[in-house]
Amino acid sequence: MSGTEEPPFGMPYRRETRYDPPAALLELQDRPLRRIRYYPDGVEGWLATGHAESRRILADPRFVMGERFLHSPTDLPHVFVSISEQVPPGFFLFFDPPEHTRLRRKVTGVFTVKRMKELEPRIADIVDGCIADLRAAGPGADLVREFALPVPSLVICEMLGVPYADRDAFQRNSADMLDLARSIEDRNKSMAELFGYLAALVPAKRDEPGDDMLSALAADDDLHDVEAAGIALILLVAGHETTANMLGLGTFALLEHPDQLARLRAEPDLVPTAVEELLRYLTVPHNGVMRIAKEDVEIDDDVIRAGEHVTVVLQAANRDPERYERPSELDLGRDAHGHLAFGHGLHQCVGQQLARVEMRIAFAKLFAAFPDLRLAVPSEDIPMRVEMNVYGVHTLPVEW
Repeated sequence: MSGTEEPPFGMPYRRETRYDPPAALLELQDRPLRRIRYYPDGVEGWLATGHAESRRILADPRFVMGERFLHSPTDLPHVFVSISEQVPPGFFLFFDPPEHTRLRRKVTGVFTVKRMKELEPRIADIVDGCIADLRAAGPGADLVREFALPVPSLVICEMLGVPYADRDAFQRNSADMLDLARSIEDRNKSMAELFGYLAALVPAKRDEPGDDMLSALAADDDLHDVEAAGIALILLVAGHETTANMLGLGTFALLEHPDQLARLRAEPDLVPTAVEELLRYLTVPHNGVMRIAKEDVEIDDDVIRAGEHVTVVLQAANRDPERYERPSELDLGRDAHGHLAFGHGLHQCVGQQLARVEMRIAFAKLFAAFPDLRLAVPSEDIPMRVEMNVYGVHTLPVEW
């Protein structure tokens, strides 16, 4: 780009296909770190689409969440603009150290590989129950409603100590929070309602504690009640939204790649590798990760100035041909380690090991239980979550 040419507005986000990032976005990878103009006022910032550049930015403590994101990489009422204006106490996703460190430390011990291994039998029971519900609903049932959404919702509700009977309200509010077609005011209202619901549970947990995370947070003398509720808000929303969409979209992708599904059925030991490849290939957090430079940072031949916004596009980084051979192909035998579907660095998803265990068990049991699982409607009739901050399918009617 010449010195007189204005950078383009924003990042391309309108998809042409179900599984691939926008073609115009992938075309930007010839320059994996580039200038763009942000909405709404055209202020200049940066877009990272390369794997190495994205990983470097996410690992660098000089790129921070900051107090507020004032600009958006898309012309949608962006979630970062929305939530950063009214961040609840304890919602450490949008905090920087040392506060981020103090709050995140309260839950990291719960999500260790060892602890997730101990939870496997209970997760398997939950998956079996949801498979029974799917079968009882009969051919033509919506796999999202009967399986993909209840599996992670039941798991995170049990871990947190949130009544599963309240799922309709928290699922609706969390979905509305991430719906980029809704106004910022509506999304903030949904977040406030969900936060208020959790805040009301905290004193009740202190009075009658259980063997759950919310009880432990309520009993922590280092946390205010509202901080405990804010931590629970992150875990509840992230704990079911991303995994539910990976289960729904992942099933859809496998049904549309019958050669890969046949390989998975023939090689059950391939499931862990397959899950990592599905995470890389689909990358459901598809609208970018925002950071602000707190000081000048030099990356190769570019200098990102203090105060400038940077958007790291995970779905583009995971399709970087410099990192992965044939990145636009779904290959369940691929070594997809190092993918950025869970982010990277300080803010990497705290529940990633839980998500992995849920997906490994759910995919293995689902395709074993339904050896002839197939779509009940033409694939082009499946409604995609293009307007959501977490990509996926709204519904997935299946038969067997």
